[in-house]
Amino acid sequence: MNLRQLEMQLERLEGFERPTARLEQYQTPAPVAARLLHHAAMQGAIEDCRVCDLGCGTGILACGAALLGASAVTGVDIDPAAIAVARRNAGSLGVEIEFLVADIRSPNLDRPPLSCDTVVMNPPFGAQKAHADRPFIDLALEIAGEVYGIFNEGSTPFVAAYTEGRAAIEEVIRCAFPMKRTFAHHRKERVDITVEVIHLRRI
Repeated sequence: MNLRQLEMQLERLEGFERPTARLEQYQTPAPVAARLLHHAAMQGAIEDCRVCDLGCGTGILACGAALLGASAVTGVDIDPAAIAVARRNAGSLGVEIEFLVADIRSPNLDRPPLSCDTVVMNPPFGAQKAHADRPFIDLALEIAGEVYGIFNEGSTPFVAAYTEGRAAIEEVIRCAFPMKRTFAHHRKERVDITVEVIHLRRI
């Protein structure tokens, strides 16, 4: 499946029904999700690999990984409503994904079942709570050797410093992230921001 075909499949998926600002529930745009996944696939990190989508929301990254031939895909999110949409999305594409409702920040999180080859994720940018992405980075590097994450523009120096001694940044891809009007405090129908897709490899 080429990049455009993947993007078209992901465009079909449902978004959040009632997004929550506290959880920074912005829908990952299909072009961004497709680019991350296609790039990871070209590097051998998706097909025939076990993939985990941390903070999966409505499952766009998880669904894309399954479409690209992952041997097993797990999606984890704290919001049961988002997981319900994710399950419908997987069903509409005819892919099998295990979706779990869990808080990745909890010390009681059952980690062994999440162990995988590759983590894909779009963690919170920290607009509502500073450093909200740190628990995602920590868990990702604990359970996988390869990590592909979407971060706010300018995050690379922080990610490099935060993961020093644990991981190396293999590549950074900058791309446009069209953010549609989602919450009451948003004044524009759409704002285009720049994000960084960061590929981390555990040391």
